[in-house]
Amino acid sequence: MNLSKRYLLPLVLVALLGACEKKQETSAAAPAEDPGLVTVTPLLLKRLTILAVGEGEMADTVRVPARIEVDEQRVARIGAAVTGRLTEIHAELGQRVRRGEVLAILHSAELSTSQLAYLKAVSQEGLQLRAVARAKLLFESDVISSAELQKRESELLQAEAERQTSHDQLRVLGMTKEDINQLAATRSVHSVSSVIATIDGVVIERKITQGQVVQPADALFTVADLSHVWLVAEIPEQQAGLVRAGGVTEAEIPALGDQAIKGRLIFVSDTVKPDTRTVTARMDVENADRLIKPGMLASMLIRGALHKRLMVPVVAVVHDGSQDYVFVQKDAQHFELRQVKLGQENAGVAPVISGLAAGEKIVTEGAFHLNNERRRKELEG
Repeated sequence: MNLSKRYLLPLVLVALLGACEKKQETSAAAPAEDPGLVTVTPLLLKRLTILAVGEGEMADTVRVPARIEVDEQRVARIGAAVTGRLTEIHAELGQRVRRGEVLAILHSAELSTSQLAYLKAVSQEGLQLRAVARAKLLFESDVISSAELQKRESELLQAEAERQTSHDQLRVLGMTKEDINQLAATRSVHSVSSVIATIDGVVIERKITQGQVVQPADALFTVADLSHVWLVAEIPEQQAGLVRAGGVTEAEIPALGDQAIKGRLIFVSDTVKPDTRTVTARMDVENADRLIKPGMLASMLIRGALHKRLMVPVVAVVHDGSQDYVFVQKDAQHFELRQVKLGQENAGVAPVISGLAAGEKIVTEGAFHLNNERRRKELEG
């Protein structure tokens, strides 16, 4: 009896050890649950839209850095017509002005001198007119010779030329025809000259202070019509063949929330800059609401030729930091969260660079709800 117990006890221990080992092997063989795999309920499944990944035609988009500039055909650099001292300044930086509006007033001794010369020329012309009239009467009465009459007529022509020269000089100095006629009528000389806006626009630059002496060569104000602006880009020569003057292209301005704007390419350079290997392109952009400011940074979008690409709807993409994911259907109730690499979005779709194959089914509408369900299960452990 004791002998039987002696042999029976080791057999029981061996059996227990075998059972423990089998249990450990079974536990180790059980697969861990995949955190990216989501099992959906029938109710959630009804809220999902599932589509197969397919190909579509899409053009590659190249973003080229650009800047906003004033339209050089809608800008005026305004100066004084005479040398003088500024006594009044009526326009401030950023002020909207109209054509013909007085921007500043100055006093000029040069203007006074030119007005006196004009009045003298007018008086001399009048004297010569009367002298010719008398000479004609005397010639008809045989009192003077024809040579004397011709002399008086020659002196009249010279006086008329001097009067016209003085008149033109006053026009150069900024006086209008009405101002000159009033000067001749009143014989009143003044030294006041006005700096006048030549276009409608906004004062974007002012380089003067009151009391300053200015010259005709000085640019006192810069006025720009900002209803249209230029978007200027330097296009790498490899992409230069994709743009043509007269074509319509798109751009984005970060300061406006990357809002897409359209415009017409009004200029594409015929030469490549040797230092940067780029081609200058200018795009005319309408700016009726004045939201686009000169100096803003922008991007010009250059689209290449159409070609077939594997594409997914942007609504199907789940963003997590800098990574993009989509939910791929594994079977009727299971969906896998898979990382993908996508290209530039365009018109609501994005090209697939890697991570998906044609024909795989992904969740489009409802991907957000499916991702919330995945996170909920993660929190529950």
